[in-house]
Amino acid sequence: MTGGTPHSVPGLLARNVAEHGNKPAYREKEFGIWQSWTWAEVETEIDALAMGFLTLGANVGDHIAIVGRNRPAMYWAMVAAQKAGCVPVPLYQDAAAEEIAYALDHCGARFAVVGDQEQVDKIADVREQLTELAHVIYLDGRGLRKYDHSAMTSYADVQAAGRASDLRAEMTRRTEASAADDTCVMLYTSGTTGRPKGVVLSNRNIIETAKNSSEFDDLRAGDETLAYLPMAWVGDFIFSIGQAMWTGFCVNCPESEHTLLTDLREIGPTYYFAPPRVFETQLTQVMIRMEDAGRFKKWMFSRAMDHAKKVGPQLLDGKDVGLGDRVKYWLGRMFVFGPLKDTLGFSRVRVAYTAGEAIGPEIFDFYRSLGINLKQLYGQTEASVFITQQPDGEVRGDTVGVPSPGVELRIADSGEVFYRSPGVFVEYYKNADSTASTKDAEGWVATGDAGFIEDGSGHLRIIDRAKDVGKMASGALFAPKYVENKLKFFPNILEAVVFGNERSECTAFLNIDLTAVGNWAERNNIAYSSYQELAGHPQVKEILRGHVEEVNASVAADPMLAGCQVHRFIILHKQLDADDGELTRTQKVRRKIIEEKFADLITALYDGSDSVYTETEVTYEDGRKGKISATLDVVPAKTLSVPTQVAAE
Repeated sequence: MTGGTPHSVPGLLARNVAEHGNKPAYREKEFGIWQSWTWAEVETEIDALAMGFLTLGANVGDHIAIVGRNRPAMYWAMVAAQKAGCVPVPLYQDAAAEEIAYALDHCGARFAVVGDQEQVDKIADVREQLTELAHVIYLDGRGLRKYDHSAMTSYADVQAAGRASDLRAEMTRRTEASAADDTCVMLYTSGTTGRPKGVVLSNRNIIETAKNSSEFDDLRAGDETLAYLPMAWVGDFIFSIGQAMWTGFCVNCPESEHTLLTDLREIGPTYYFAPPRVFETQLTQVMIRMEDAGRFKKWMFSRAMDHAKKVGPQLLDGKDVGLGDRVKYWLGRMFVFGPLKDTLGFSRVRVAYTAGEAIGPEIFDFYRSLGINLKQLYGQTEASVFITQQPDGEVRGDTVGVPSPGVELRIADSGEVFYRSPGVFVEYYKNADSTASTKDAEGWVATGDAGFIEDGSGHLRIIDRAKDVGKMASGALFAPKYVENKLKFFPNILEAVVFGNERSECTAFLNIDLTAVGNWAERNNIAYSSYQELAGHPQVKEILRGHVEEVNASVAADPMLAGCQVHRFIILHKQLDADDGELTRTQKVRRKIIEEKFADLITALYDGSDSVYTETEVTYEDGRKGKISATLDVVPAKTLSVPTQVAAE
């Protein structure tokens, strides 16, 4: 410890046991019942597993992969790895076997802690490639009774071996030998531009970032959070390990992804994070339900929301609002906002954040109108998440806030954002060249994003990925993400990819939201047998044409971006999918792969074709490959003729 502050996650755990020993630390819903573990019980579970690792021959510095869904035992495995002197490497549970094989081979993992049979099977499929892997530890043994257990043991048995061993002194020695600059965790990037890179984060990175970000938002031991995002994502590690260990708040794990919304309502978290896609999905569900509601309920919802959009954010920020408007808002909260927030599970939220992708301003404003303190942060794996945050009272949809405590920002002449902070990563594992090109000798890190710092407010505004921001043939600014976020505000549009760099016009690919459009089809007695058939329905094309033209009118109002209006679009015959390489595991669009894979469709958008025949390779749930074919219409959209500003050189 330095000055009384623990310098490792196990040190924070020991402090929490001393200060909050009998308070709940982790909860999990299993078989419909919430199970709780106190901080003292968590330490007992972690110690048993850490000593169990030692019985298997874990050496200081070994990498231990963690693959599975959000469960307390999987979080404990990460801390147990640290107490054994090892490095936890969480991986995406939905990753294909080849992706898992790459990560395990790249980091040379000697052990893997996995959730269930699915993960065991993935590793078994690629086991011959994994020369360093010595042992697999599984949490759920269902379906594994007849498997070869010579190099595989259940989680409970490893804990039992640890409890029966005489290795506590060795575990304690390794735990106490951990220094602030030793590796805390290694996390793989999403790989939007190539192979994922292993980001090495130290104890100092995680603890300083957890401390600063928790103090920024006054997070405390009594808070509750719901852990449902991928454990391999840096945000989940900071929220469910870093901040949870720093503040002592309780981490709740849902029963499954299918019960997430029910579990969210039951827990009613006070601290909540979700990427824009989750907020978009929840808004879509709300709009679908309102479409099915009676005429009076629709009218009441519409009137209440119109007023909420006008005064809700002002009330949330503590600004002056007239008595009449306050009374109207109070009535709306009684009969509309309150029940809606309760249904969404947001009735107790004190602080909510979104990040990972830019969120559409309309979606952002909707939640703040309800009185939900939703804010934006800007971060990266390489920063231990936090680069900027929005202070209470300074929350806006068009910025990502001010520098987080301890963070310095600068904007390069090219417009690229650079930062320096206590959370800056140590290195990319086994990749000195990428480390040097990303982080300079003075600790400044290139984000790859283009943006600027506002005069006066000091808020950072992100325009787009630096590599994606370009110019139209006319010299006008091309910022695809700006238009894509506006398109995705509509519940019927799940994903959008806009093209136009160095071209005379912008075009787009669209994915329909099967839930929203399927609900519309059901209400209108329109039969369909597949996503492809519904996406190609003439009425669906007209609905989406209306959405695109509405966005064009909005984009045209901004002289700097008016050139980004969408002239033509294609509704894709398949949903963009991470298994097909079109999205990352964090659901970010991989533009380069999409441009290569659908080159024939992009050509059709620009050569005057009315339709195009295409064949596309897809990956089925069982891993088999196949092809689907379709003839897709190129749909024109109305644009507005307005003078545009030429982008600065």
